[in-house]
Amino acid sequence: MTQASDPRDAYARAGVDIAAGQRLVERIAELARSTARPGARPELGGFGAIFDLAACGYRDPLLVAATDGVGTKIILALEADRLEGLGIDLVAMCVNDIVVQGAAPLFFLDYYATGRLRPERAARVVAGIAEGCRRAGCALIGGETAEMPGLYAEEECDLAGFAVGAVERDRLLPRPVEAGDLILGLASSGPHANGFTLIRRILAERGPATGDPSPFAAGVSLAESLLAPTRIYVPACLAIAAHPGLRALAHITGGGLLENLPRVLPPDHLARIEAAWPLPPVFGWLARAGRLSVRDLARTFNCGIGMCAIVAPAAAEEIAAALRARGETVHRIGRIVAGTGPARAELIGAEKAWNLAAPPS
Repeated sequence: MTQASDPRDAYARAGVDIAAGQRLVERIAELARSTARPGARPELGGFGAIFDLAACGYRDPLLVAATDGVGTKIILALEADRLEGLGIDLVAMCVNDIVVQGAAPLFFLDYYATGRLRPERAARVVAGIAEGCRRAGCALIGGETAEMPGLYAEEECDLAGFAVGAVERDRLLPRPVEAGDLILGLASSGPHANGFTLIRRILAERGPATGDPSPFAAGVSLAESLLAPTRIYVPACLAIAAHPGLRALAHITGGGLLENLPRVLPPDHLARIEAAWPLPPVFGWLARAGRLSVRDLARTFNCGIGMCAIVAPAAAEEIAAALRARGETVHRIGRIVAGTGPARAELIGAEKAWNLAAPPS
């Protein structure tokens, strides 16, 4: 009599290794426990993740949710085998969006998809996710690992993240923004997780290779300098969220300074940004190597400013000091003025301040 084959073996022959997935869950369970916070249950492996909002002590909370990925930065990270920072990027892109509403991130879930599950590689990514959660003060309470041969090549993978935060109803941001308010810019750590399709095109057309020495950062490879993880602004922004002089926060992601600041402005207002901060070398190199106009640079990249705070003039120094006390580099980068039509932003004086000549026509 022929013995029936184990269906798991048949699935493995088809390209999905259930045992590898289970080994990964066992490896990341401790990482998840390291992110525990009030309200979170650290156990993994159930059908759903549970969070006890009452344990957090809110009186009249609103929930704020965000989801994001890391874009094509993942391609460069795979090529360079520098995966840990991707997890920090993934968390940062979600929790930085949540904190601009004045909300504290509570919990995070991740989705990791690949053509062939390699537990060692996936665990490196999840280690970065756990680190990002610790920096943001939120719990990693669950996720999904999907092995999908045929949809992804064996060495390909993709990431998505999902975060939920809470804020007391009477502390929700933004508050009304007024003409005369000042704009404070918090320094970024590099391109963060935006603009990498353009970065990869510049590398393909202009070089150098990602393993070569960085042309703008001494002592590291080009990949290391481009793949610096996204800065997580949650602790600093939560420290000022209740300040009555804070009007709004804006996370500078895809679309750069010119597209993100208007999202928190009322109609008939203009964010007038002055290029009064030093342009980090990575962006100067990208502008020159890619022959980018200042407008293209400022609509694609954060240009060294990863988060903006719009503040009442009388509160600017106090809020800037509070941000610096929590490790942020803060620049005064402009003000809000009355305008006409839809809310918009403009960047003034960048060509001269940053020594960027106009690209050839």
